[in-house]
Amino acid sequence: MLPDIVNRNDILLLMRGFYLKLLADKEIEYLFTEVTHLNLEEHFPVLADFWESVLFGSGNYRNNTMQVHLDLHKKSNLTKLHFTIWLRYFVASVDELFDGPKAHEAKARAQSIAALMEFKVLG
Repeated sequence: MLPDIVNRNDILLLMRGFYLKLLADKEIEYLFTEVTHLNLEEHFPVLADFWESVLFGSGNYRNNTMQVHLDLHKKSNLTKLHFTIWLRYFVASVDELFDGPKAHEAKARAQSIAALMEFKVLG
């Protein structure tokens, strides 16, 4: 049986597995490597802050996630496919590593986040 997501270290483990999948997919990896030139080692703590706030109410995340993605869309058009890929890999990453109430909540929250961002970014 897989463990549930219980702390920041679990979130970091999840993010590392998730980004391995994203960066292996040519349909989406260019957004991280060519458009934003994302330094993942610097970005992982930000991602952990975000998900720790979402799942545990930590309040550590201070950025405007929506604005970040609107700005990205201005640099390189995001499409429905990008949101679909993101969600598919997120769910797969959770399912590979975790099971339990927080794991299920993470997947549900990711679905809501993807739907809201897709709506706000694409209209």
